[in-house]
Amino acid sequence: MTEAQQETAAKAAPDLAALEQEGEIAADYLEGLLDIADIDGDIDMDVEGDRAVVSVVDVKGGDLVGANGEVLEALQELTRLAVHRQTGERSRLMLDIAGYRDRRRTELKELGTKVASEVKRSGEPKALRPMTPFERKIVHDAVAAAGLRSESEGEEPRRFVVVLPA
Repeated sequence: MTEAQQETAAKAAPDLAALEQEGEIAADYLEGLLDIADIDGDIDMDVEGDRAVVSVVDVKGGDLVGANGEVLEALQELTRLAVHRQTGERSRLMLDIAGYRDRRRTELKELGTKVASEVKRSGEPKALRPMTPFERKIVHDAVAAAGLRSESEGEEPRRFVVVLPA
């Protein structure tokens, strides 16, 4: 492998130490928030692909997910800002609380597969309700796995997926 190829590979590979540092900063920040709110919960950290993943598990007291994950999304953004403040780097950290994102991922895969089947049958495009970028990505992947195309349309926060016939 040439020196240029090694440099390109090094840039493409996630920096595990940096991602672990993001997780540590995020965990400290979240522990502080939980203490202030007097909410009990344990924090797990992991690295999945090219992002740090921090999960608040065994949460007791307080709804940290909110309707449609709105509180979770806000906490994730605050946590990303805390990481950015300390590292100077933009964070793609993913926050999960009480397994909400895993459950939501399963629901959205099923939705994408179901809508793809409907569109195959009808031959008509179908628009879904607005979703977060995390949710849209899962639906796009499920639709692609079913052999169809999908596109995101609209402006945040009302951006949505349209499933298109073949």
